[in-house]
Order: sequence, then structure tokens, then C-alpha cells
Amino acid sequence: MLNPWEEILLDDYENHMQLDTVMQLQAMNKMMKGQLGAYSVSSVMILGIAGGNGLEHIRKNKYRRVYGIDVNSSYLKEAARRYPDLAGILKCLCFDLTRDADKLPEADLLIANLLIEYIGYECFQEAILHVNPNYVSCIIQINMNNNWVSDSPYLHTFDGLEKVYAQIEERPLEILMNKTGYNKIKTLKHLLPDGKKLVQMDFERGRGFDETVHSRSGISL
Repeated sequence: MLNPWEEILLDDYENHMQLDTVMQLQAMNKMMKGQLGAYSVSSVMILGIAGGNGLEHIRKNKYRRVYGIDVNSSYLKEAARRYPDLAGILKCLCFDLTRDADKLPEADLLIANLLIEYIGYECFQEAILHVNPNYVSCIIQINMNNNWVSDSPYLHTFDGLEKVYAQIEERPLEILMNKTGYNKIKTLKHLLPDGKKLVQMDFERGRGFDETVHSRSGISL
């Protein structure tokens, strides 16, 4: 069975996200610049990379490997096409994280922006266990009046996502990360035009945490 994201055209997604009444593409681009520059790392994995929004902020003198993960292979092809200067650094991998998390390679920094809502807490935790990053930076969306898709001409493009979407909240996510061995080190908030809010939460792996026990413990929320 197809993941609903495989049926959404990249143009429709990006045109919706960059509308003046939505402004999420622009906001996440700015926030990703901060995510990519914040920590002393040489590899990063971006879950749900779509068309590569924010990849222009990759500094080639810093990053030796950038993994772009998405369930939609056409998104990944477009991301690679848009950033030919990252050839040899950017590696695009087509995985459905609800079943392929064990195939993920390791990276120093894991970025997941507006992604956890579509895979859930447990799948996100599973991804972290396999990527084994030093830092995790994620952006979640706080909705107003349960309106999780902003009104736009592209509204019904996203109807199929209702069966996989679930609201993610700050406190349960922090509890999950603590149980997975990560401590919150930063929170940033960005208010959107329609009253919604983007919340960036950054975590660092706890010092002295036993990774062997961690990877086998079956930690759950």
C-alpha cells in the first residue's frame, strides 16, 4: 500500500507551503540554516527532505556527508537535481520510516522537520536508535483549533494524509527523548501567519549513556 506522501506532487506541496498565508517553506528554510550551523558535526541526516529546502545552507567545508531521506523517490530526484554542487556529499535514500528505520546509516546530527507527525513517536524513536546521532533537532507544528492543514487552493491535495497524521506535543516528545537518552538543550518558536506555531526542539545525547543497553532495551513512551 502506498504511503500518502508518495501521491502528493512536489509542486503542489511547495506551492502550498510558500503561500503568503502559510509561509512554512520560508520559515523552515531560515530555521534549518540555524540547525545546520549550530553544532560541531561533519555528517547530517535530514528525514523528510522533500525537494531539499534548506540544502543551500550546507557548508561543504564542514559536512563530509549529508543524507536526505524521503518516502517519495521523485522528491529525492528533484533535491539532487537542484543541488548539483552537493554531488559527492549528498546521498538521497528512499525509505518509508514506518518500516525501514533499521536501514538508516549513522550520522552526527539528525534533523526531522514536520516529520514526526506522519510517522509517530515510536517510529521516530526507532530512527534515532539506528542513526545514533550526537544531536537531534526537530520542528513540530502546534495547531490552532485542530486545523493542521492551512486553508489554500491546494487544501484537498493533502486529504490522504489524514490517515497517517497525528498531533505531536512538546512535553511527550521531550519525555520520549529523555527515555531514549537525550536531553533538551534548546527550544525556539516561530509564529506563522495563520496563528499556528513552529517549535524547534534540540537534544543532545546524554554523557555516559550506555549505547549498547540503549539499542537493545526496547525503550517506549
